Amino acid sequence: MLSANAKPYIDASVPVLREHGLAITTVFYKNMLTAHPELNNLFNLGNQANGSQQQSLASAVFAYAANIENAAALAPVIERIVHKHASIGIKPSHYPIVGRYLLGAIKEVLGDAATPDLIAAWDEAYWMLAAELIAAEARLYQTAGFEADSWMKLMVVDKVQQGADIVSFTLQLADHQTLPNFKPGQYVSVATYLDDLQLRQLRQYSLSDAPSKNSLRISVKCEKGDEFKPEGKVSNWLHEHAHIGDILDVSHPYGNFTPDILASHPIGLISAGVGVTPMISMLNSLAEENPNRPVLFAHAARSKQHLSHGQDVNLAKVAMPYLHHTLYLNECHEKEEGVTIGKMNLTELLSPASQPNLFKNENNETEFYICGPQTFMDDQWKTLLELGISPTKIHREVFGPESLSHLI
Repeated sequence: MLSANAKPYIDASVPVLREHGLAITTVFYKNMLTAHPELNNLFNLGNQANGSQQQSLASAVFAYAANIENAAALAPVIERIVHKHASIGIKPSHYPIVGRYLLGAIKEVLGDAATPDLIAAWDEAYWMLAAELIAAEARLYQTAGFEADSWMKLMVVDKVQQGADIVSFTLQLADHQTLPNFKPGQYVSVATYLDDLQLRQLRQYSLSDAPSKNSLRISVKCEKGDEFKPEGKVSNWLHEHAHIGDILDVSHPYGNFTPDILASHPIGLISAGVGVTPMISMLNSLAEENPNRPVLFAHAARSKQHLSHGQDVNLAKVAMPYLHHTLYLNECHEKEEGVTIGKMNLTELLSPASQPNLFKNENNETEFYICGPQTFMDDQWKTLLELGISPTKIHREVFGPESLSHLI
């Protein structure tokens, strides 16, 4: 618990961080990575370049200050951060470095306003959070059976074009030993050394098949980039250079976007674009382990050419009598059964007349899992709340500052 001396200073920091948080985190990353260039191996250079990584940290620091004594609100965010840290190999030795440069950035940006008492309060608050993260990450590493920053050498055994811009890679241990199990909805990190960068880059990719096959499948979208987002250096490298027989460095599976596959209550799997990949893992798992569960599988894509994993969906339709599958396409020139032209409309789709299986349970226990572009997830989240769905029943796979939106 934060000391009585420190709390007033942290409380007073909340409006300051709202105004100056991005400036502080920008200075933090600049100073830390200049002094410790080896840490570039842990950070997404694309997100550094477009500012989203700085914004993510600014949001996290602000949310932490605003909710420092609200453990219930912070717990799910901390759990998500712990999984992300484990997936990139964060170690306890990283925390003193981060603390030093974060406090230094607060001093640099706030100037005389950063009094010794304020800095002492933030030093206490930082180490309170760091201790919690270090302990949680140690437990997660122990459960996974891996030490921090340890990687599996996995061979590409299959490479399949899944749509206009998505390729799936099936990976196995080169010696065919047993792979670690995972939960549907989890992801792995893939580490690559790019031709034009003399450093390692890490990216997270959702697993896109059911567990228990002694292989891991990831589905990677080729990110071409535009004026709003950078080119996907790692995804493009995998498309062009990762071939059958090649070896990739892959982390243990992590992530907490994981439904209870064996539960009996209805579940809605809502996705757009490459956000379909964790949903395919969930769908395949449901088809294998709980085929009679009521499931809504709704997906939005640009066109039929941009659909992926059609074979998985068709097999699930055969195995699952209570699966309702519907598509929303922005571009479609022929009217087809089960296809709606335009944006996804959950209000219409989730009416009791359309989806009786999702509403027949008296306690309305239906859970929804959403993955896709941020604006898409925001729209579906808002619609589900307007339909009376409890926020505790709505889950999103989010990695950026939007994961803290409910706190800030």
